[in-house]
Amino acid sequence: MSDLAVYPGTFDPLTLGHLDLIRRSRRVFDRLIVAVAGVSLKPTGMFPLSVRMRLVRESLDEAGLHDVQIAPLDTLLVDFCRTHGVRTVVRGLRAYSDFEYEFQMALTNRKLEPQIETLFLMPSEEHSYVTASTVREIVRYGGDVAQFVPPAVHRYLMQMPADQSNTCLDKGGPCGNAGAFDR
Repeated sequence: MSDLAVYPGTFDPLTLGHLDLIRRSRRVFDRLIVAVAGVSLKPTGMFPLSVRMRLVRESLDEAGLHDVQIAPLDTLLVDFCRTHGVRTVVRGLRAYSDFEYEFQMALTNRKLEPQIETLFLMPSEEHSYVTASTVREIVRYGGDVAQFVPPAVHRYLMQMPADQSNTCLDKGGPCGNAGAFDR
């Protein structure tokens, strides 16, 4: 078993697919850091870093994953890895469409820091189609996402006022349509 890995992402919000990859990564590595990106370039993001980190922690605790560390990711991933002594990055691949982007990022990270390796994991089949973008869009249209997110995330989403579910909470304005169902 390897020592330490990092699983980075925006987790906006954390999905059952993310949680599946965290569980599976934890079986491979002695220690795992879930690095929650502080800045997201996604115009449809919903939650500020503080909320995303809280929901990740609550979800991990409810899943019995108390030993998984959570940290904000506010720098280049390779710099985060250097600072925390991480040599393995875990990334999820749901479909072929993920591969091109993830492969490019892995090669870029390798160029920036040759000592860091990227390990690709596939989520369980039952979660392979779930994306945070899809969850956000379902929420914005008033749908129930209980089957896609951990209980802590679902409780938080159900407590949101209806007019806030179509707001980018960290940007203070409307998010617009993510386009998940209009293709």
